[in-house]
Amino acid sequence: MSAMTREVKDGFKYDEIPWQRFPHFYGPGEEVPGLLATLASEDAEAADAALPQLWNCLHHQGRTTAVGALAVPFLLRITAAGSPGRRAETLHLVAEIGRCQHLGDGSREGLLAVSEEPSMMEGATECPVDWTIRAARDAVTGDLHLLLPLLPDPDPDVRSATAFVLAAVTSEIPRVSSALHRRPAVEDDPVVQVSLILAIAQLAREHRDERAPAWARSLWSDAARPPARDPHRRRPRLAVPGRRPRP
Repeated sequence: MSAMTREVKDGFKYDEIPWQRFPHFYGPGEEVPGLLATLASEDAEAADAALPQLWNCLHHQGRTTAVGALAVPFLLRITAAGSPGRRAETLHLVAEIGRCQHLGDGSREGLLAVSEEPSMMEGATECPVDWTIRAARDAVTGDLHLLLPLLPDPDPDVRSATAFVLAAVTSEIPRVSSALHRRPAVEDDPVVQVSLILAIAQLAREHRDERAPAWARSLWSDAARPPARDPHRRRPRLAVPGRRPRP
């Protein structure tokens, strides 16, 4: 991932990436750039069809494939410049590529897990799953300039999904954590509020932020923050790491 230059990413220079060396469970990864280009196109119907295909290639049956990490920088740029209607689900795909799956474990340990056992290998590539997740998370961290401006996006689903992605960063933790901490005070959507708090919790757990528990307790004890009810019953992104988008 470190060899992928900003020029390659910003210019969508797919031919500079050795996709064929990283197959997914359905075949060679060389088909991925075509799907990415379609997702970024102005053909709304074709783009809508490309997104679930990318899910199958990059995050097969709840598990990240190696080619998924290579796609993350392009998915983020497509999100930043593409159709608002596909932003949330594209971000959700990025977030899922960058974390392990809880496999039905609804405990705090399961929901906030950030890595797989290194011995777990992925399909045809025989590549350790933990390595692919780490590469995807490093790619997310390298493009914070695209993600942080999405925290105040007009679409609450995009705001929630952005928090989901930011919880997977591997460095610049103070910067990301500060950005997340500022949002609950101005966020009026209850699902996004929970997504923000869960993102802060995941970063704090992984990077041992000792201030986070006291901050979380202050939220629960704040009389100015009564329990919120969401009439649409949307769930926060971080509470369901493994959900696939509906076709």
